[in-house]
Amino acid sequence: MGCVKEKRSSPAAACDLYTSALFRGRRRFVELSCDRWYILSALYGLVNPAATLEPYDVTLVGAGRQTKRDWAARVLQQIDSQLGSVFGVVIEVHAGADYRDWGLVDGLRARGAMVSVPTEGLTQGRQLAFYAQRPDGEATT
Repeated sequence: MGCVKEKRSSPAAACDLYTSALFRGRRRFVELSCDRWYILSALYGLVNPAATLEPYDVTLVGAGRQTKRDWAARVLQQIDSQLGSVFGVVIEVHAGADYRDWGLVDGLRARGAMVSVPTEGLTQGRQLAFYAQRPDGEATT
């Protein structure tokens, strides 16, 4: 799942560093629906949620095409080295187009993963509503 701009001002576990409503909703959703999950950080690449990170101010939003392509290639290398084969694995990508559309999704598919982007095409408001639901469609409390 993608990182967000709003962060704590001091180092924290990656799962707690990002503070926006969108990130909190994504986190709640993937914790209920996925066996394991990772954060896609504009600075660090593929991040384990338990890893301690320093706050940073880097984003792929508005970055140049080559920067986004280089970032996606780096993340794919991290996936290869940290996770091994993703052939036949279902991977949900909960991140904006700047993080997924410059080689990441295509690279995962080329590795044999089945990729789903549950909120593709939704406005931020609709994404917030989506993440307010449990993966089974019931509203969260």
